[in-house]
Amino acid sequence: MKSDAKSTIEAGKAILGIEFGSTRIKAVLIDQDNKPIAQGSHTWENQQVDGLWTYSVEAIWYGLQDCYADLRANVKSLYDIEIETLAAIGISAMMHGYMAFNEKEEILVPFRTWRNTNTAQAAAALSELFVYNIPLRWSISHLYQAILDNEEHVKDIDFLTTLAGFVHWQITGQKVLGIGDASGMIPIDPDTKDYSAEMVAKFDQLVAPKGYDWKLLDILPKVLPAGANAGFLTPEGAGKLDVSGHLKAGIPVCPPEGDAGTGMVATNAVKQRTGNVSAGTSSFSMIVLEKDLSKPYEMIDMVTTPDGSLVAMVHCNNCTSDLNAWVNLFKEYQELMGIPVDMDEIYGKLYNHALTGQADCGGLISYNYISGEPVTGLADGRPLFVRSSGDKFNLANFMRTHLYASVGVLKIGNDILFNEEKIKVDRITGHGGLFKTRGVGQRVLAAAINSPISVMETAGEGGAWGIALLGSYLVNNEKHQSLADFLEERVFIGDAGVEVVPTAEEVAGFNAYIESYKAGLPIEEAAVKHKR
Repeated sequence: MKSDAKSTIEAGKAILGIEFGSTRIKAVLIDQDNKPIAQGSHTWENQQVDGLWTYSVEAIWYGLQDCYADLRANVKSLYDIEIETLAAIGISAMMHGYMAFNEKEEILVPFRTWRNTNTAQAAAALSELFVYNIPLRWSISHLYQAILDNEEHVKDIDFLTTLAGFVHWQITGQKVLGIGDASGMIPIDPDTKDYSAEMVAKFDQLVAPKGYDWKLLDILPKVLPAGANAGFLTPEGAGKLDVSGHLKAGIPVCPPEGDAGTGMVATNAVKQRTGNVSAGTSSFSMIVLEKDLSKPYEMIDMVTTPDGSLVAMVHCNNCTSDLNAWVNLFKEYQELMGIPVDMDEIYGKLYNHALTGQADCGGLISYNYISGEPVTGLADGRPLFVRSSGDKFNLANFMRTHLYASVGVLKIGNDILFNEEKIKVDRITGHGGLFKTRGVGQRVLAAAINSPISVMETAGEGGAWGIALLGSYLVNNEKHQSLADFLEERVFIGDAGVEVVPTAEEVAGFNAYIESYKAGLPIEEAAVKHKR
């Protein structure tokens, strides 16, 4: 109801969630019933500087301010009012990476994002030291790689954080991090809900010969669970967010989280034996565990929910980018033929046509590696479509293989969880761009991981809504409920989404496809080696 939303904003009871995604910064304003009432966005792209993927600090602030200005304009247009104050704010961003600052709060090297794969030596050494899988993109891998490379800046580090932690610090003055995002800096002890004391001690001992002035805990943010006090918007922070000067200081800000944590919240998947799959530019699956895995696996990362439960995460650097590039080729053809272009129609027609293809894609294979893919051991990527002369090459199989490729690596990781570790899951929810065309990406994913997949109507709201819900949990949790109960009873209220169950034929077809895919990986390796 428009008038209710207007009065919520006027009364300062709306909650703002902002998430920095890989290609878009999104703001969502929600009401007291946790429903979105306004949105804003800003499109941005990473750059490669000195061989590393980054976003400049200037781009971060410009993007945040432009996103908020877009939200303000939309509120003005919808309700003819200004946003003066809010009940709470939450900041979320792509997880992990490396933002190092000196004591003058100056960034020491450009922000190194999750996308960089230059940390293989450090990640391998730390995984061995900790007897725990340490992924390439984790902050501790970036830090140790900088140490191994004798980078001059390391001695000057006063604070090391993630993108969400950086923005939160700058608008509140608090050097804190939500436990989910913190679990991608260095592993979390599920009992203490803090950085693993054993691993911190091992790291300090490892780098002691370097003689740095700092110990690891001196430079890391403080770990906070969902619902904890994480500070308030300062006058400087209000000015950094809203350059028009209307937004007032003093607003509570919830612990900053990573996009994995907000994805779990947005899909009601923080309870044990639930899971979710996020599928967009990159993809990841999150399965909330009842107990630790029997041993570390190189392709499975252990992180936590925003309230500290252990999560097995399979993270893939590549998902829909190559698929989108092929769809754009069909768009170009349509334009060439003088046919009006409606991208939703193009996606809908091509995706649904893919479902008429053969369950094993007729022998066709696609490697969607725009960048390197750690799960399959590729440090760099070359998008590749492969077929033999005898394969069934038609449009349906062609589109189906690109849809399969978007979740192929995800399947390889999840096969370990379900087949080797015998993990039990009651519900898996999908969200992200792959599921926008109703029923198609969902059916492909269900076949890939041989599990029913639910998609909610709210799945498109994404992480900005998820972090707004964490803001709501901070200020509206009068009953002192657990995060899982708060989501179940206050947000989703029985909404489990629309479920798709895979057929035996679809599962068998995807299994056949993935065997060909794995057998063909040397072709991708050769392309990386020989195609510049």
